[in-house]
Amino acid sequence: MPNTKTIAVAMSGGVDSSTVAAILHAEGHSLIGLTMQLWNQRRLAGKAGMPEAVHGRCCSLDDVYDARRVAEAIGIPYYVVNHEDRFEKEVVRPFVEEYLSGRTPIPCSLCNNHLKFDQLLTVAHQVGADAIATGHYARVEFDDGIARWLLKRPADVAKDQTYFLFGLTQEQLSHTLFPLGNMTKPQVRELARQHGLALAEKPDSQEICFVPGGDYKNFIDAYLAEQGDRLPDTAGELVTTNGEVLGEHSGIHNFTVGQRKGLGVATGSPLYVIEIKGDKRQVVVGGQENLYSQTLRAKRINLISVAKLDEPLRVSIKIRHRHEPASAVIEQISQDEILATFDQPQRAVTPGQAAVFYDSDIVVGGGWIS
Repeated sequence: MPNTKTIAVAMSGGVDSSTVAAILHAEGHSLIGLTMQLWNQRRLAGKAGMPEAVHGRCCSLDDVYDARRVAEAIGIPYYVVNHEDRFEKEVVRPFVEEYLSGRTPIPCSLCNNHLKFDQLLTVAHQVGADAIATGHYARVEFDDGIARWLLKRPADVAKDQTYFLFGLTQEQLSHTLFPLGNMTKPQVRELARQHGLALAEKPDSQEICFVPGGDYKNFIDAYLAEQGDRLPDTAGELVTTNGEVLGEHSGIHNFTVGQRKGLGVATGSPLYVIEIKGDKRQVVVGGQENLYSQTLRAKRINLISVAKLDEPLRVSIKIRHRHEPASAVIEQISQDEILATFDQPQRAVTPGQAAVFYDSDIVVGGGWIS
């Protein structure tokens, strides 16, 4: 841990970040608790099929209350920073626009990489802190040999959150602490009990914070209605990989690569969504064998363990959060685009998702699948 005078703890109201605050306080560090208010969970309640009450989501008003209660219990200053407008502009609207264009976005990566760490560090400096600490399961360390900060997978691989953090810069990593990186979740809960935290048994938040139950279709309908916007007509043709028209679909935002159910057509063998052509409003379907890809292209690249790719590099790649990293070779093909070639074809490579590159437990970097 670098020498720091004051640490700002990003407190989400969950057991992980609360335990971080308790641990650092017990170690004698000067702390300031910060919570980012990002989304009003009651904003769309009951509209267009949305539930009246929302539970189990991170960043809710209940979580703000829980975070404040922990800060008071351990005796540290605490502030709530409202970033709802920026969150809507940089995370929610791009999420809606991506789905309507036929892509499958990951808002958690957008939030971490382009909002949370950027703004947390800004606010931390404003209130006199030198570093931030979060409850993410990841590790950060400085490698003297290459003079770079490294992002590494945690001890608890089942809780690994590095997939969502691939966009962190050297500057951000140099001011960030992940105190839970060498712990398992059961150990964290036990520490929470030892420190007398009332929320030691609080369940983990699930799914996307602003999309209750993971029903993004209803969310998009409710959000557009609230904005006074009409759902655009993205209906079109359902076609096979060789261009044969099988039928019509009601909108490309209702589909994602790899989807099998709800296609609206019946054939003698199972069909899957292979590709979504947003410009043509076509949903391409085919057999499971058509789902596999030997290559992918990723754009908007952020490299961490290396400054640049001068030559092809062997890595393992995660194309989804729960995806087992697959062996591949990556090479730079333009200033901000990488071509990855897998040793074995991978199932459902999905535009809009992240491709994160690993060298063992070190995050080489990542980008957005195009």
